[in-house]
Parts: sequence; C-alpha cells; structure tokens
Amino acid sequence: MKILYISPENIVGTLTLWKNEHLKRGNECRTVTFFHSSKGFDEDICLNLPFNFTKPILSKMRNIFYKNYRGKEGYFKQKEGYPPIWKPEGRVDKLFLSFKDSLWKPIVEKAIADYALYDFDVVHFESGVDFLKNEFFAKELKNRNKKIICHYHGEDLRTRGVMPYIDTISDLNLTNEVDLLDKHPKIEYLFLPFKTSLFDSKLELNNTIRISHAPTNRYYKGSDTIISICEKLQSEGKIKFDLIENLPHSIALSKKSKSDIFIDQIGNKGGWGYGMNSVESLSMGICTLTEMNNIYNTFIPDHPFISVNANNLETVLRTLLNNRERIMDKGIEGKMWVSNNHDIKSVANKLYNYYARIGLLK
Repeated sequence: MKILYISPENIVGTLTLWKNEHLKRGNECRTVTFFHSSKGFDEDICLNLPFNFTKPILSKMRNIFYKNYRGKEGYFKQKEGYPPIWKPEGRVDKLFLSFKDSLWKPIVEKAIADYALYDFDVVHFESGVDFLKNEFFAKELKNRNKKIICHYHGEDLRTRGVMPYIDTISDLNLTNEVDLLDKHPKIEYLFLPFKTSLFDSKLELNNTIRISHAPTNRYYKGSDTIISICEKLQSEGKIKFDLIENLPHSIALSKKSKSDIFIDQIGNKGGWGYGMNSVESLSMGICTLTEMNNIYNTFIPDHPFISVNANNLETVLRTLLNNRERIMDKGIEGKMWVSNNHDIKSVANKLYNYYARIGLLK
C-alpha cells in the first residue's frame, strides 16, 4: 500500500513517526509539507511555500485583520456549524487567497508531477486542507477512486472550518482532540502517537522542585496566569521555573526532561485537556498538570493528570510542593498510562483498524 501525508507543517514530529511506522509494516509512505518545520523536525518533501501563517508575525497580522470581520477575538473566535464550513471572510480576504494560490499553483503542480502524488492509494490531509482553496488535488484523487482521510487539529474546526468539497468526499475523519468530536457529525478519535520509549522515568526529584511550561501560543495555553503564579513561587524560593518557548525541539525536550512538574494549559481556550506537550512530559515520567473538564474526565476516566484551573493552580502547586512523594507517584503513573495509550504501535493498530473499515485492507 502507498500512503501519502499532506500537511502544512511537521509541527510536533508525528509525520516522521507515522512514516517510519508505515514503512515498518511493509508499506510505502511519503510526506509533503507546505512549510519548513519551525521546530526542526525531519522533513521529506517540503514545498517551502510563501505566506507561512504559522510564523508569529504573520499569525499576529492575520489576527488583526480578522478583527474587521469577527470582532475583538479576531481569528481566535470560534466558528459555528456542525461542522463549521470555511469560506473567505470578505472581498479583501478572497482577493488575497486568490493571489496566494496563484503563487503556490506552479510549485504544487511541479511537486505532483515530480513525485507522482496521484499514484498513492490513500492520502491523509492533515488539517483537512488541500494545496489550494479550489481543492483541485482532492477532486482528481476522487476521480481516481483514491481513499481520502482528513485529520483535524485545534484551529482546523474551531476557527477555520472544513473545506467545502473535501468534507463531502472524505472516507474517514480523525481527530486527537475530544472537543472536536462535537464539531463534526462523522469523526473518529485517535490518540496522539508518540514513541514513548524514547525516555526513561525520573529516578529522583530536584532538591528545589523545578516546574516548566512550554507554550506554542500563550493565549491558547492560558500562559499569563501560569507564568504569574510560577514566578511568584520562584520569588519565594519555593521552586525554579523554566519557561520553554521559541526553541528548537531538541533543546526544548532537554529542558523539559529536567522538570519535576510540567504545566500544560488552563482555560480551555485552545481546546480541552492536553496535547503533545503533555504526551512528552508523561513519557519522561514527569508529574503533569492541565485543565481537565467533566467531558474529558468521562471520556478518559483513567487519565493520570492533576487537574487544575486558573482559580486553584496556585493552591494545587503549594500542596504538591509539600508532598514530594505524590509528585513522584504521579510521574510513574503517567509513564505507564502514556505508554499504554499513546505509543505509536498501539495508535497505529487503531489506525489500521480504520483502514480496514474503509476498505484499504483486504
């Protein structure tokens, strides 16, 4: 079987992980990304297209622009619909997207020809987006009876919406985020994959407890509150606080591994629960804190997280600092749980079950 992944960016390294796993199972696999990985993850076919809105300065400009259409929340305002559907926000937005696609089109068409991208049996559209807004590639795949899978993350359904055509032809929709299950009538859950064996569990805690937080977007992670509380505890000499931000992934991992406690997010502004940041910290055997609402607690009742929110974060941390044994125990519990649920082999088995359901495996 020939498997193709198309994604704006190899954001958290999962594309490489999937490619290696598919190869181990005797299949062919290629990955195509629009932009170079901002965190230095490996790349296969990278088109290096212009207008990369994952870059902070362009993302900020987009948010300011979208305030003209969506009000003070700008691009972060969640869209309505089941599922929400993408469309240009206005005349200026439509003109810009047309201009952008005119620049992208010759690069994309060359890549399709050079790498025979129509010859794959199944195509995973990470983020559920085609190369261009006219969705020409997906249309031709459908004409050739190829299997199409859309994998939605965070903003894809919260603030952008599904692409009008690809949503009607997708054979399977997937997500790693529980809140997105309520934003699409036909979507399945898949644990976020990780090579959990990369790290050993912590054997001991630092003399002074070290707490870390690693936001990719401070707004989404509720970082202002987290940083303020941790800096307060640090000024009292109770902890060492490590803000891990805007660093290559290898350096960020090294810093995180030295932590005793990791705080993922509070506020549920960028989705519920946890993401790759927590999967990494749990794999390191680090006691991990994040906000877990009632729906998430019901969906994954055996999770190892210590649940926190803006109102109780400081109290929870002060209590933990007086109970080093609990910090160690939660780290051990987290390591076992993440290995059982997020390890790439386990997650891939689930994906291949989905493959069988849509007729890819005979």
